Amino acid sequence: MLTFPVVNAIRKSFPKAKIHFASKKSFETLLLGAEGIDQFHFLSDSFSTFKSEIKNEGFDYIIDLHNNIRTRRLTLGLSAKTVRFDKLNFCKWLFTQFKWKVMPNVHVVDRYLETLKVLGIDSVLQIENKFIIPPASHKNIQESFPKISGSFIAIAIGAQFKTKRVPKEKWVEILNEIDANIMIIGGPMDHEIGEWLVEKCPSKTIENTCGKLTILESASVVSQAKTLLTNDTGMMHIAACFDTQILSIWGNTTPEFGMSPYRPQGTNIDQQFQVEGLSCRPCSKIGFHECPKNHFHCMTMQDAKAIALSVVKD
Repeated sequence: MLTFPVVNAIRKSFPKAKIHFASKKSFETLLLGAEGIDQFHFLSDSFSTFKSEIKNEGFDYIIDLHNNIRTRRLTLGLSAKTVRFDKLNFCKWLFTQFKWKVMPNVHVVDRYLETLKVLGIDSVLQIENKFIIPPASHKNIQESFPKISGSFIAIAIGAQFKTKRVPKEKWVEILNEIDANIMIIGGPMDHEIGEWLVEKCPSKTIENTCGKLTILESASVVSQAKTLLTNDTGMMHIAACFDTQILSIWGNTTPEFGMSPYRPQGTNIDQQFQVEGLSCRPCSKIGFHECPKNHFHCMTMQDAKAIALSVVKD
């Protein structure tokens, strides 16, 4: 998601260029929301086949925004001019290990855009952060979820790592403070927690869509929500492409890594919630399956009432 503005910048500067995008096969559906890409290349089972496919295209430039061992193997021996994104891993290590705030105060997307200097794109005005929902994935809320009448807020409860997820007990605290219709979104693995939240909040009008919608259909729901409450996760970045207010709740990670919602045009309705003053945070640039300190204060001490009060009112 955070690479889409880079594609947008190249397309604006070079309208006739052929732009290809290489990624894992698992991201194929998500990339249907991208705009300005002429052709996709997906890595599935065979890396050698994937590399041959890339080599045969004869690219002039390769912008490597992932910059890991696999992408270095992919571009090894190619004649294309290759520029790699500096992930600042050492700075992140200093931040997580010693809490030294040495990360630049620059969003990761703006740092991605710096790689385009090789193309003569020194600065790009009016960068757009766009996500296109195909018509087939658009959800009519009234037809699909008739008990949701009028405006609603969306709750994204999933995340790859547990230390980035709001605990279900904390969600109950938050939801019970909110006076609005609620739609819970997430994958199949989140369905059970979604049902538990519905059960624990009987006075609320809640629709649990976890595991029932594709990621594009979930994006359609978020695009129609007045507010998204979310962990530090992918749906947060998709929501930044819409007018939806984003209330992001941060656990072991921090927006200071440059991964907050990207709003190039600016907004004054988004808010980020963190437990300040914890000496153990951030403990990872990505996340853990359990809290290393076994207390999980970065989530359990979140102020549920403050989060709920920040929801945009009708």
